[in-house]
Amino acid sequence: MASIIQHYGKWRAQVRRKGWPVYTKSFDTKAAAEKWARQIEADIDRGVLPGASVVAARRYTVADLIEDYRRLRAQSRPVLDTTTEHYNLRRLADHLGTLDAARLRPDDLVGYAQMRADEGAGPYTVNMEVSKLGTVMRMVASIKHMTLPDVVQQARPLLAHLGLIGGGGRRERRPTDDELDRIIAHMHDTYGPVWADAVRFAVGTAMRRGEIVRIRWDDLDAARRLVLVRDRKDPRQKAGNDQWVPLLADTAMGDMWALVQRQPRVDPRIFPIGDSTLSKYFTWTCRALSIPDLHFHDLRHHAISLLFERGFRIEQVALVSGHKSWQHLKRYTNLRPEDLHGAGL
Repeated sequence: MASIIQHYGKWRAQVRRKGWPVYTKSFDTKAAAEKWARQIEADIDRGVLPGASVVAARRYTVADLIEDYRRLRAQSRPVLDTTTEHYNLRRLADHLGTLDAARLRPDDLVGYAQMRADEGAGPYTVNMEVSKLGTVMRMVASIKHMTLPDVVQQARPLLAHLGLIGGGGRRERRPTDDELDRIIAHMHDTYGPVWADAVRFAVGTAMRRGEIVRIRWDDLDAARRLVLVRDRKDPRQKAGNDQWVPLLADTAMGDMWALVQRQPRVDPRIFPIGDSTLSKYFTWTCRALSIPDLHFHDLRHHAISLLFERGFRIEQVALVSGHKSWQHLKRYTNLRPEDLHGAGL
């Protein structure tokens, strides 16, 4: 049963059900609060998360969605107005902002992509923008406990078929947050958790696929939270190039030491899988999700770039990546000029 109480001149409705999140919203009148609570309860009775318009108690536009995303991000990692992400969000709000977020259709995204192409945006840029919309919709829907359509995934096959999304020119492809989330979820559901964790580990450690599948339980140093990577690739030294690598706690994929510890100890290797199979499953997953021009090795490129963007120095990044010189290391980085704002230079 919903709770309707008067609070500081407003009527606050709160719906609590065991096993469901708590829904709370304030209204000017008791009647409006009761109506809203009945709608929330009706959706719960049907076993589905309430729709966006019900939770918001009004039409919920893409502009509203993006504004909510910015507010949520402000609590932890604000979207700075000097970043590419800011401009991606602004373009999405400018061109899709008036549309109902709960009723977005693949055709809407095709129209957006065609408009951006007419403005001169390439397939790689459009892919980044559309992927950002997917991230925004998933995050806001999760935090606000409401249902939004997975319109980005629905639109991807058509966008790829029309050539409206794709990879870049020079090999500097990095996955978006939305793409990574979808890849990890698909590999977990299709091939199993060890495959999904291998992808997380690649992004959190910058290891090559061959290095990931070779590391063993007896290569771990628990006291220092390090792992010994044996025979790391080096143009001057093919064998015996062993390196202790830190398993960092604060990565885009979470705590790497904790990730390792949750793997089942069924084999001397931490990830008892084949490197060629890992690459194959990754490729098949990208194909199934219509994610263009992304290779498993691009995760290493992405991981190294993330370290630089977090403020790590060259010699610190090299301790993770295994590179011996800046000349070899810089080819993997894809630093953006706008990321230097606020870097304390």
